This record gives sequence, C-alpha cells and structure tokens, in this order.
Amino acid sequence: MTDRGARRTSLLAALALLAMTASWGSTFFLIKDLLDRVPTVDFLAVRFLVAGAAMLLVAPRAVARLSPEVRRRALVLGALYGVAQILQTAGLAHTPASVSGFITGLYVVATPVLAAVVLRTRINGLTWAAVLLATAGLGVLTLDGFSIGYGEAITLVAALLYAAHIVGLGAWSTASDALGMSILQVLVIAAICLAAALVTGERGVVLPDRGADWVSLVYMALVAGAAAMLAQTWAQSHLPPTRSAIIMSMEPVFAAFFAVLLGGEQVTARMAVGGLMVLTAMLVVEALPRRKVEAEVTHLAV
Repeated sequence: MTDRGARRTSLLAALALLAMTASWGSTFFLIKDLLDRVPTVDFLAVRFLVAGAAMLLVAPRAVARLSPEVRRRALVLGALYGVAQILQTAGLAHTPASVSGFITGLYVVATPVLAAVVLRTRINGLTWAAVLLATAGLGVLTLDGFSIGYGEAITLVAALLYAAHIVGLGAWSTASDALGMSILQVLVIAAICLAAALVTGERGVVLPDRGADWVSLVYMALVAGAAAMLAQTWAQSHLPPTRSAIIMSMEPVFAAFFAVLLGGEQVTARMAVGGLMVLTAMLVVEALPRRKVEAEVTHLAV
C-alpha cells in the first residue's frame, strides 16, 4: 500500500470510529427512558441477541471462515467486553451516573499504558498530553462530586477491561477477519448478558411491551450494536489503540449533543468547556505526524 493509500485508509478508519462513537452517544437518552421499564441486564441481553442474530442472517458463513486462532481471540475479546458491560451496569447501582461515566472514560488513560506494556508501543509526549486533556475534559463534562466505594471500584475494573478490549483489537484484528470477529464478539457479549439476566431476574428475561421501546431497542441493536462493533473491529485493524481510545472519548460529547438536540436538555458551560477539551485532544492526535504503519499498529505474535 502506498503512503497516500495508507493515509486515506487511516482517515477512513478514524471517521468510521468517530461515526461509531456518535451512534453510541445517540443512545444515552434512549436508554435512560427505556430502563424505566426494562431491567438493564435484560435490555443488554436482548440488544446483543438481536444484533448477533441480524449479523448471522447477513453473513452466516463469516464465523466459519475464521481460523481457530482468530476465533479464540474473538472469544477473549467478546468476553472482555461482555464482563465489562456487566460490571459497569452493576457499578451504576452503587454510584451516580456522572461518576460512572467519568470512571468508565478512564480507559483513555489505561489504553496507552496497556499498549506500552503488552504491545511495547512507544507513546510520545504529545500523545500523552492529548490523553490527559481528554481525561480532564471528561471530568469537566461529567463530574459533579466524587467519592470512592464499591460501585466506583467495579466500574474502574470495567474501564480496564474496555481498555484491554481496545488494545486487543488493535493487536489482533485484521480487515479480512473484521466481519467474522465482530459477529463472534457480539454473540459472546449476548451470551454473557443473557446469563446475567437469567441469574439476577426472578421471572426470566423481561422484554419491552411497547412498540416505541422495540424501535429504540432495534436501533441500538443494529446501529449502535452490530454496525458499531463491525466499525470498531475494522477501524482498529488500521489504527493504533491509543489513537482509537482518544477518538472514542468523544462518546460523552456526542451524548451531550444528542441530549440537547433531541432530549430537550439545556447547554451548560460545563458541557461546552468539557466537550471542547475532548474535541481538542482528538484533533491533536489526528494532527500528529504519522510514522510508518508498522510502527503505529503492532500485532501480537501469539
């Protein structure tokens, strides 16, 4: 691939990751409304089951085409993400949503640390500055008081698992395997969430009983679930983990944007300042001079 082709592919991957992050952000006000009627783990189980079923219908042979090694890696990545979802959900029962959002966003810091340790990736000073700026922006955007307890602790574990998922995708995903890996990850996430719903529920999995709720759930399953996982898996085959994490830190910015645009919330100074800080961090990373692709994305040999 020529340098121009590599730059074009890298830009497309960054845009795909940004679009995926925007789709995640668009679901916050929908989830807030839906969870008044459906338990969280039940919602997650149904969401990822619908996403996995749709992906299998579209590409029924994609998983079979994966090598046994790639399947094992996809199983590990799906398990990391699924357990993180459960821990983040459990943490929400013991900590304010704003604090949960900030702690979860600490994967922006954990990702370059894990990448440096596991992949031996060298992180330059300007990238670290962008990481710290994004983290500070998340704090301004989301925090309104902070305390440390059980909920915060398990949410931090979830953030570390999300970081491990990002690093793992950066190391293991390839463009040719992206579809099969995405499907297998979604199915593993669905299985973990379904097991949690069956264990914690007293009457099985609770399903939405309103047409509007099903419309919201299908959107979150197909767009912010199936398509988002495919976009992330493909994009991270072309982007280094730290760059991916900083782009993904735009999620609460998009969440605030859609809450104002569609949810009727008012713009606040904290929204504006925090969002601008995160956006600046992303633009700094995107403007950094790029080394050769092999220096940016290191794949594990095992």
